[in-house]
Amino acid sequence: MSTIPARLARSARVSSSPEEARKRVIQLYRDWYRSAPEICSLYALNVTPAFVRHCIRGHFEENRYVTDTRVIDVLIQKGRQEYQETLNCWKQLDHIMGILLAPRGRPQRTFLQKFYEGRDEDAVLPAATGIVHPKAV
Repeated sequence: MSTIPARLARSARVSSSPEEARKRVIQLYRDWYRSAPEICSLYALNVTPAFVRHCIRGHFEENRYVTDTRVIDVLIQKGRQEYQETLNCWKQLDHIMGILLAPRGRPQRTFLQKFYEGRDEDAVLPAATGIVHPKAV
C-alpha cells in the first residue's frame, strides 16, 4: 500500500460538550479497533489482532476517568496522530512493539525492594524539573 499522508488526516477540533468529546473518543477507539488486522499485516507482527486490540483497549482505559474536555481534546488529537503515523507506516517495528504493545509504567515496588536496590526514586526530583525540594531550602 502506498503512503498517502493526507489519507487519515483530520483537522483539530474543540469539543463543545462532554457528550461530543465522548463521541469523538468512541470513534477514535473504533478506528483503532478496526485497523488491528491491518496493523498486524503492515508491520508483520507476530501477535494476533486480538492482542493488538487488547493493548489498544488498555491505552484507552488508562485515561478513562479524565473529565476535562480540554484534556480529552488533546488526548484525542494525540491518538489521531498516532493512528495516522501507524497506518501510514511512519513507524518502525520497534515503535509498534515498544510503544503500542508494551505495558506502560513500572510495577509497584515495596519499600524494602527499593531499600535493597539502594535507591528511592520517588523521593528524588530530577534537576531538570526546576522544582526546588522543600527540605533543600
